[in-house]
Formats: sequence, C-alpha cells, structure tokens
Amino acid sequence: MVDRLVNSEANARRIAMVESCFGSSGQMLAVPGRVLVGEGVLTKMCRKKPKSRQFFLFNDILVYGTILISKKKYSTQHIIPLEEVKLESLDDDGPFRNGWLICTASKSFAVYAATTTEKSEWMAHINKCVEDLLRKSGKKPIDEHAAVWTPDSDATICMHCKKSHFSMLNRRHHCRKCGAVVCGPCSSKKFVLAHQSLKPVRVCLTCYDTLTKRKISEPVFPESKADGTIANGDSSGEDDSDEEANHNGISSTREEPTFYRMSSNN
Repeated sequence: MVDRLVNSEANARRIAMVESCFGSSGQMLAVPGRVLVGEGVLTKMCRKKPKSRQFFLFNDILVYGTILISKKKYSTQHIIPLEEVKLESLDDDGPFRNGWLICTASKSFAVYAATTTEKSEWMAHINKCVEDLLRKSGKKPIDEHAAVWTPDSDATICMHCKKSHFSMLNRRHHCRKCGAVVCGPCSSKKFVLAHQSLKPVRVCLTCYDTLTKRKISEPVFPESKADGTIANGDSSGEDDSDEEANHNGISSTREEPTFYRMSSNN
C-alpha cells in the first residue's frame, strides 16, 4: 500500500499540507520515496503534565508538534527516525489509558490514544513502517534506548536520597540515564551518553557510579570540574514548550486518526 502511494498526487498534496501547517519553523518533509501513512492527535506525557500533540506518521519518520490551530497551524516540530523506534505497550492506569511508549536512542516518552482501537491502529502502523524500513535498509534495530523521564508530579521528594523535598528553591532535575527525578546534590555529576549527546549530561550519583565502573563510554568533562561535578548552569532540558494554553490533558472527544490507503478518489 505504501509503495503504491509514493508517486500519487494525493500523497504529495498531503505532505505539502503538513509542511504548510508548520510553516517556516518546520523542516522540509517532501523527499523522494516518502509517504504520509497517517495522522492524528495523541496525548503526550510531558515533563510537567500531559499535552495533546499532533502526530504525523511517514514511512521513514514520525513527526509531531504543538497544536496552535487544529488542522491549520502547528509549531515546535520534532522529527524521529523510525529506524531507531521501539514501541512498548502500557497497562491502563487510572485516567491514563490506551497508552504505549515510543522509545528512541535520544528520547523516550509515553503517548495515549482516545480508544483501544486507536491505540491498536497506531501501534500496528508504526511497527509495520519500522519493520519495512529495517528490511529494506538491511539495518538491525538499535539495542539501547533513552530512559522515559518520570513526570515532575510523580515525585515530591528526591528519588535518590529520599530526603530532599522539592520546592520553588529546590528544583527538580532528571537523570538522563535512568529518568529519575532527583535533587541538585544527587545529580551533581555529568557523563557522556553517546546516544543522547556528545557533551556530558546530568546523571544521578547511582548511574554515574555504574557508568564509571562499567566504562560504557569515555567520560569527558569539558564543561565540568575535574571531579565530574557540574561547574555552572543547569543541564536539565525541558521536554516540550508550555507556550499553548489549550489542548492539555487527556481528551476522549478529539477526532479519530486517519490512515491513508489507495482508493479511486486518490
């Protein structure tokens, strides 16, 4: 089905529309051989709270962005190469239902669909695209993925020392290796995680000790003190921007996702 859509006018028109919705802030998406397989809104679990995001599944990449005007304008475009994607289904947990993890080498996060059917469709289409892409390229799936960050709201105290209470002055930080929410003293070390960054990133003391002993990667500290502690600044990266006032939380009233197939109208 995807191969038949490659050179269709409908596919070219859909991709052009996606580019138009992101405007100059987005990257060019129309490249030879690329097909828009499907699109829809999913709830993405961000660092501070769940937020609705518009997702576009292509046969080689997964694109998502912040919804400014539904079906008309998006911002903060993110592009994920499908060849490094692994999906993991999540069990339902209270209001968080129909979810799964999207795991990549540099970033992993949870998303939630409105219904069980939508979850099944999304996961089936993404997995099929990943399988086809790896088969055609001859590459093997990557074996190391970034940890999923624990949401800020899930931790009122440091998950490492179990003593430090978070407040306006005592900020939360995330270990880039395990995803735990930790205090400053418990994440005062940096380590190079090659699959995430060429620069040293913040890790908790436990992960730092483990990484150092196992020598997973060569620790280099161009921006840190000789003992590995953080010299200045804060390496904690924000997940997604909080620029939009709406589209937050989990919604069951949004439109169903669309997955494209060849038809007489295309």
